[in-house]
Amino acid sequence: MPLATPFYLIDETALAANLARIDELRAASGAKCVLALKAFATWSTFAQIAPHMDGSTSSSLYEVQLGREKFGGETHAYSVAYADGEIDAVIANADKIIFNSVNQLERFGDKASHLPIGLRINPGVSHSHFDLADPARPFSRLGEIDLARIESVMDRVSGLMLHCNCENDSVESFSALLDEIEARVGGLLARVDWVSLGGGILFTQPDYPLAVLAARLKAFAEKFGVQVYLEPGNTVVSNTTTLEVSVLDIIDNEKSIAIVDSAVEAHMLDLLVYRESAAIAPDAGPHRYVVAGKSCLAGDVFGEFSFPEPLAVGDRISLLDAGGYTMVKKNWFNGVGMPTIAIRRKNGSIESIRAFDYADYVASLS
Repeated sequence: MPLATPFYLIDETALAANLARIDELRAASGAKCVLALKAFATWSTFAQIAPHMDGSTSSSLYEVQLGREKFGGETHAYSVAYADGEIDAVIANADKIIFNSVNQLERFGDKASHLPIGLRINPGVSHSHFDLADPARPFSRLGEIDLARIESVMDRVSGLMLHCNCENDSVESFSALLDEIEARVGGLLARVDWVSLGGGILFTQPDYPLAVLAARLKAFAEKFGVQVYLEPGNTVVSNTTTLEVSVLDIIDNEKSIAIVDSAVEAHMLDLLVYRESAAIAPDAGPHRYVVAGKSCLAGDVFGEFSFPEPLAVGDRISLLDAGGYTMVKKNWFNGVGMPTIAIRRKNGSIESIRAFDYADYVASLS
């Protein structure tokens, strides 16, 4: 019996292709890769992902704990700010800890003195298509920018973090950004053992010049004598996951509108946050429809697409790229049923991993 929609469908074969690219980059560059759990934390896939990576990195206590418990390898801890009540648990689960500010390092550094300690620095340059996600935006709180303050704690850190990319699909842009970073803070980089360059580099795309990126990373590592870390998240699961939905109704209001059994705000929140459209394939044909969600939000719209045949109630639609920054943000808005999580195995079979019901909805509130 077919799995009832809505459900997230992770494709093992597509994921394997991305992981092969990660293996290639690690081997050619010497860089280590740790999965950014902020982008993707569906741990039922970790058995497939973990052998191709060096560990995980986090943005919160719960992510640190998840990385330690479910992923293995190196467990990196980072947070914009740690609270007094969580720092001990963070340290207990971490192999490396990265502080966002000198204040936090001075406050908690002694407790973590047995671990490799890193400091996030903001070099003032970045690549991002969105101001909302730009780590070097004006008045950014992400990392220290005052060189004198950074210098005051350099004797306490063994590594630095510079997360400056968001959806960077250009190796030329990345290399130029690295040139700027080297010029601005090269003196600091030469004094540490490891440097994390964060995530946001779309190197698993099939046409990305992986060899060029590998050579640039290797040259950087050799120039400063450091172990380079990358923190891919969305890149790991790009083009591996769909949100499978079904048409519930079709109405007309100057345009044909297909209402599906899902909701943008609940199941693909990033589309609303960044004001983007979902994608389908092939998105071609003479029949045009707005595909909209079933919540009461007026702007609950996945996008406008073309289909080869007219849509009818019960038809299935696959919304693409529903892995990174999507499954981690799903929520119970409007009480819309939570999508099941499913995996298409390499043999083509589809396995339901976790279904959600009314009891889960109730438990999420109180």
